[in-house]
Amino acid sequence: MPALPSSLISSLSCTAAPTVPESARGLSAALAGLPDPRSRRGVRHPMTVVVTAAVCAVVAGYRSYTAIAEWVADVPDATVLAMGIAPDRRPSEAMIRRLLQALDPDLLTAAIGVWLAGRASNGVPGHRRAIAVDGKTLRGSRTTETVAQHVLAACDQNTAVVLAGTDVDGKTNEITRFAPLLDQISDLRDAVITADALHCQRDHITYLAERGANWILTVKGNQPSLHKQLAGLPWKQVPDAARTDDRGHGRREIRTLKILSVSTGIDFPNAAQALQIRRRRRRLDQPKRFTTETVYAITDLRVHQAKPHQLAAWIRGHWSIENSIHWIRDVTYDEDRSQIRTGTGPHVMAALRNAAIGAIRTAGITNIAAANRHYARDSNRPLALLGII
Repeated sequence: MPALPSSLISSLSCTAAPTVPESARGLSAALAGLPDPRSRRGVRHPMTVVVTAAVCAVVAGYRSYTAIAEWVADVPDATVLAMGIAPDRRPSEAMIRRLLQALDPDLLTAAIGVWLAGRASNGVPGHRRAIAVDGKTLRGSRTTETVAQHVLAACDQNTAVVLAGTDVDGKTNEITRFAPLLDQISDLRDAVITADALHCQRDHITYLAERGANWILTVKGNQPSLHKQLAGLPWKQVPDAARTDDRGHGRREIRTLKILSVSTGIDFPNAAQALQIRRRRRRLDQPKRFTTETVYAITDLRVHQAKPHQLAAWIRGHWSIENSIHWIRDVTYDEDRSQIRTGTGPHVMAALRNAAIGAIRTAGITNIAAANRHYARDSNRPLALLGII
């Protein structure tokens, strides 16, 4: 399909070298503190150089160890020299694979998250930071003998940048990894943490209070008593506090938010307000067939701390992470069909995809697939994006 005059391709051509703060430049510098899992003897290529080269390849749309090695092998001598690689001694696929399979994915994700946070805009002055905690199963990592690996991530709602991540192995679940995940973010003061019903846990509330953060938590059947209490509130007598009516992707969606201040009657610590979110959807070609979903949530934010439109935006922002990150990794990078399964490889590759997506988004670009094609056409463009040249 030919590109429209207003397409992102024309805008991408003007953003080959995005302007970022000097302190935020250089992915290699951000990775310098990571431990190298290899034996010091016989190391030809510094760990930071190999990982940075891998991110460059992923920025250009490459998806596997073999593809990353092919990108490194094919780029001009000047490009590999800029990355710190001798043109006649480029890292092989086996070397790249062995390193990426052995890296600590949590430390890698945290280092990348700090770097991306430094690049990202802080948003509108005076607005609070909102961080969504959400999990994703790496379906391609499943084998005949093992279940698919699962990762838990913390994402900045404003920039859709992954700030931290942690592996959820088969011996535990997301609940036990909540605090270790957020421990990777140095400062949570005054941040608003959003999470799904699985994380509506009293221990989580205690942890967030100690970190100085506020929270909005969905309530579902895993907390039956609390869910029953919320559903039994006099919602019919409460007017809508916020309402949106959107059309897109062949459907119409109407969202309403009702809010009740609660002082007693809700058996959950620090809960200040109860929320009812109703979503009515219909396909545009079926105007009379609406489906309605009602969801309840609670928050420790009081009336004077957050306006209804802010609460609505944070709730919707949590759900949008599915489209802004997970969908991109599944569709653009075909993550669910990735055959990478050994060691920490699946989680490390997810971190590299997050790094590529975050770097592209912090450059002001929203169409990741078009960006991949743009950066693939010139091997120097990914280096400029990552602050290497």
